[in-house]
This record gives sequence, C-alpha cells and structure tokens, in this order.
Amino acid sequence: MSRKNLAAAVATALWASLSIALSGAQDAGQPQYGTWGLDTTHLAPNTRPGDDFFAYANGSWLAQAEIPADKAAVTLRLAMSDLTEKRLHELLDEAAASAAHVPTTTNGKVGAFYRSFMNEARVEKLGGTPIASELAAVRAANSRAALAALMGRNNTDFMGSLYFLGLDVDLKDPRSYAVYVGQSGLGLPDRDYYLKPDFAAVKDKYQAYAARLLHLVNWPAADQRAAEIVALETRIAAASWTKVEDRDPNATYNPMSPAELAAFAPGFAWDAFFKSASLGSVKRVIVGEKSAFPKLAAIFAATPIDTLKAWQAFNITDNAALYLSKDFTGAYFEMRNRMLSGQQAEQARWKRAVRAVGGGDALAGDRADAFGNMQWAVGQIYTAKYFPPQAKLKIEELVGNLQAAYRARIEKLDWMGAETRQEALKKLDTYTIKVGYPDQPRDYSGLVIRDDDLAGNVRRAAANDWAFYVRRSTGPVDRAAWIMSPQTNDAYNGNLRDIAFPAGILQPPIFDPNADAAINYGAAGAIIGHELTHGFDDQGRKFDSEGKLRDWWSASDAALFEARAKILGAQYSALEPLPGVHINGDLTMGENIADLGGLTLALDAYRRSLDGQPAPVIDGVTGDQRVFLGWAQAWCGKLRDDAIRKQVVSDPHSPRKFRVNGIVRNIDAWYAAFDVQPGDKMYIPSAERVRIW
Repeated sequence: MSRKNLAAAVATALWASLSIALSGAQDAGQPQYGTWGLDTTHLAPNTRPGDDFFAYANGSWLAQAEIPADKAAVTLRLAMSDLTEKRLHELLDEAAASAAHVPTTTNGKVGAFYRSFMNEARVEKLGGTPIASELAAVRAANSRAALAALMGRNNTDFMGSLYFLGLDVDLKDPRSYAVYVGQSGLGLPDRDYYLKPDFAAVKDKYQAYAARLLHLVNWPAADQRAAEIVALETRIAAASWTKVEDRDPNATYNPMSPAELAAFAPGFAWDAFFKSASLGSVKRVIVGEKSAFPKLAAIFAATPIDTLKAWQAFNITDNAALYLSKDFTGAYFEMRNRMLSGQQAEQARWKRAVRAVGGGDALAGDRADAFGNMQWAVGQIYTAKYFPPQAKLKIEELVGNLQAAYRARIEKLDWMGAETRQEALKKLDTYTIKVGYPDQPRDYSGLVIRDDDLAGNVRRAAANDWAFYVRRSTGPVDRAAWIMSPQTNDAYNGNLRDIAFPAGILQPPIFDPNADAAINYGAAGAIIGHELTHGFDDQGRKFDSEGKLRDWWSASDAALFEARAKILGAQYSALEPLPGVHINGDLTMGENIADLGGLTLALDAYRRSLDGQPAPVIDGVTGDQRVFLGWAQAWCGKLRDDAIRKQVVSDPHSPRKFRVNGIVRNIDAWYAAFDVQPGDKMYIPSAERVRIW
C-alpha cells in the first residue's frame, strides 16, 4: 500500500472506529455539531471572511452566547471541560459512596478525598484551624535560616517561597534528571501588576486581600503587615525577569553546586532550603534567572523578619484558602476570580471538589491544583470508562499521518540548508507520541487519605507527589512519563521529545469521530501539528534529536528563521484584543509559530489523505474551507475583559480570536479558499506573509 493510500486508510478507519468509543452523549453516527461537524448556525454570513474570519465562522454564536456568572469565559473548549467535569463528578460520587473512612485502595482514596471536600459542615466547623501547624511554625521561626527552611517546604504543604524548586529532565543531559531553581515570590499573575500604573487598582485590592486573610488568622498588625507584604513583593517584582526573558532556555540554564550558589547569591540560607526540600545531598542545581538570584537573596536578607513572617503567613492562608471555611474561600474568590478574571459568581462546591481531587484542567483558570492532588488516580478511573485502548491506537495512527506531512514540508523548505534539514528530520523521527493516558499507573499505596481531613489530604497528596519526583530524580530518565493528566483538556510537547494528547482533549469540537474528516483535520490535526511544531519553534529549535540543549542550526538558516519569526512577532504586537491593550508578540512567539505550523500541516495532511482525489464539496463548502472552519470553530468563545487583560500580560498564548485571524492570513490557501482580496481588512500581500514551516 502506498504512503498516500495508507494515510487515507488510517483516516477512514479512525473516523469510523471511534464512533462509539468517544461519542459521549451524542448518537453513534451523528456529529455533535451540525450534520457534518460544523454548526453552520454559528456562522455570520454577512461578515466577509477576509475582514474577520473568526467572526465569520463564529459570529452568530458570539452574539448570543453569555458568559456564566461562575466563569471568566464561555467557549466550546470549556464545554468540553464541562463534559469531562460532569463525568468526573459522577465517577467521584460513585467512589465516595463506597469509600472507607481511611481507605486502602486507590479508588477508595479518591472517594474519601472527594467526600472530605464535600463535607462542608465539617470544613466550616474547622474554620482556619487546618493551617494552625504551618502558622505556628512561622511564629516560631525567629531566624532567616528557619524561614528559608520553611520555604523549602513549598512543594509539600502550603508554604510560599522566594525561589521555585523543580525536578525535571536535564536540558543538556537528557539521560538524567536535574534540580531546577527559579525566581518566585509573587502573588499576582505577573511583575507588571506591581510595576505598571495600569494595574494600580488591582494592587490596592491585593493589599486589602492580604490584610483580610491576615485578620482571619489573627495575625498581629494585619493592616500594617499587608502594606509591607505588597511593598516586599513590589521589590521582588522589580528584581525578577520578565516572562519574555524567561523563555530563553540558554539564559535560564546555569549549573552550579550548592556552594557556588551560596557564594553567588549570599544572604539566603540555601543549605536549610535544600535540606527542608529533601534535597540536602544534591550536588548540582540549575539556576534559572541568574541575575535575579543575588537580588532576591539581598531582598530576603534586608527585609525585617516580622515582615517575612507575615508574608509567609499570608502565603499559607492564600494557598490553603480553597480548602478552608467560607470566610477564606469568599475572600479568595473576590480577589483571584472576580478581580483578576471578572468571574461574577463562585462555582458550585462539587465543581471545586472535582478540581481539587482530579485537577489537571489547564483551562480551569484557578489555583486549586497548586499543592498536589490525586489527578493521576482520577485519570485512571476516567480513561477506564471513557477512553478504551482501541481508541488510543487509532489516534496514534493519525499522529503518524501528521508526522509524514511534516517530513514532506521539511524536505521541501526553500530557506533551510541541507545540513540543518538533515538534523531537523532526524529530530522529527525521534518523537514519541503519547495518547490518552500513561501506560504505567501512579502508585498511591503510601498515601494516607481521610474522609474528614480535607487540608490534610491536600498536604499529604502534595508530599506524596514530591516524594515521587525526588525518588525518581536519582535514576535514569523515564521516557514513558507524562506531565499532564489524562482528563486534561490540552496537549503538550515535552522535554523528552514526547508529544502527548490526553483523553480529555479528544472530544468535539477538537475531535469528533462522526464529523467530516476535513473538520477533524482542521481542529485535532492542527493541534497535533501545533505540538509537533513546538519542537521547532523559536525555543524548541534549540534542542536537538537527543533532546539536548544544543545549537544544531547553521548560522544562515538560523538568521533566516529568526527574520521570519520576527515578522510574525511584529504582526501580533500590532493586534489589540481590547482598545489600547496589545498582544506581546515576543511572549506569544512560540505559540504563534506552533499555530501557524499546525494549521499548515493539517491542511497538507488532509489533502494527503484524499489519495489524489478531489475533496468532496458538502453543502457548497469545499474541503479546504472546511479545514479552516474546523480550526476557527475549535477556538470559538469569548472572555471577560479582565480575563483578557490578565491573559495578555501573563499567558504565552494569544487570545482565541487572534489564534484564528493572526494565522489564516499568513496561509496562501486561505486566500484562495475564501476569495480574500486586496481591500479586505485581513489581507496581507503575498510577499509579506510569514512562511516558516
């Protein structure tokens, strides 16, 4: 069978064989959206595609959709999350009904954890007492070494820290794990919230929030300390790198011994910090934002101990608030959900419980997962019912089709030289594709869960999770590991040259087994292509076929790539999601490149699947048109203005409208498909369009 015939067979088998396995509430054979995968009632036919393609594809829906009071957005992707949430709710209710008080089975532990969250009467009775031990430890910490030791517990309980600690694959030795240390210490989403006058009102509200939490735990001089906390974090913000600076993997790869780090950033008790994190014997760490480290250490050394203690007390209370009584959760909601994202009402308790136990939803927008939960156990339960092994195999075949399309494009690139091309193809061939769920389940046998101890369950789950990573860090790298749970509505391209598509994202409108193939290629195919392209975006291209941080590009090829990327960045920096609010083209560069590559690849892969035959025309809509419409439908949605402002400052992804409009106007086939002409608002002359992959 030829490569093209194989691709066609894979596509045909894929859409047919999953009609029951992944259909959810829809009937077998009937797409969830419209009669062939696109809801044509969402279209705004009076809008010219070349003026605003996002509005053309979604305008009628956008005009009618209302953002629920308990959300910061309404989108078709969030509808996917809602379905997963509903399924998880049913599964967790079932697990809770039969769970013991202190269960020994994994399912029983999931159920007891969920029951502890849903026992609102007990949570209210306990008030703030579940964090009494952490607060007592802060009160007793009368030296900077003791405070640094408390910060070392950041991954195992509710403590805050000026420095982030993580364990991951060594970027320059992918056979080993490494300890990463990075800047931290800010309670607002980005340093801009402290340093730019645009966010002065938010900063004031944040100080009031800090005071409110300190009052709730009876911290002395709460109002004064709250002002000191915000002043401290403002100094931390000024010393911190921007998110754009943080995107450079070479700049953030600075190996040191603990002794060298102590000499480089004196004033912070590094030994106490590492020992408290169960890393007392570590011989080598990788420092992230190098120039920020001595500044943060100096801030720590110069700040009065009483201020540092109040800052830590606030962090503990803020981090634990979701698991405490209504006084705490109400304050948390007002600051973190209403003020920062515009959300008008708190979510139902069962939804917060599902998030706390199952977690893993990258679109959730809150911090309920910050201290660890049982997301991998919940993922096992979820996929056992909703993602059978047959579906996993078929999706893996589809990914192979996208890889073949990418290979064909690399082989024909007009700007890439032979030597770089050879290395690029070599890297493409090393990718491991992970679909649905991990093959090896996580072991929860040592985790103690009680149905009457919510905060304790969160604390013990976090400690169990951190212990897993600490144990693993001394051994060889596990190439089969996942970094995103199966129920997550997202995908990723990881350091192991691995691309993962969790079961949670393989739902309509991203993937619908009953939809027309072109729609699925435009949505699922483009996201698969997006993740493949991440290995070759402005940062991913710096890693070679072994996953090692190494420059394998010729100087001339790198210059050509960077010139094209710069044009794309300038295009995005000119876009305004809100009046006067511009996208940061540098911050969003990697995601924008991946979107452009992903949709380009999806169109190629769809055409490849036709085996030389013309694409069918359905209801007057051509195959190419359906691919582009599938992409636009996948990003259908709208956000509150506050959520957009937060996203533009802190998120490397562009707002969804521009993930559509900013991309299609650089693809020649879109112009032909929708007869886009000079004079249309989105028109870019051919010579100015960005063509990378």
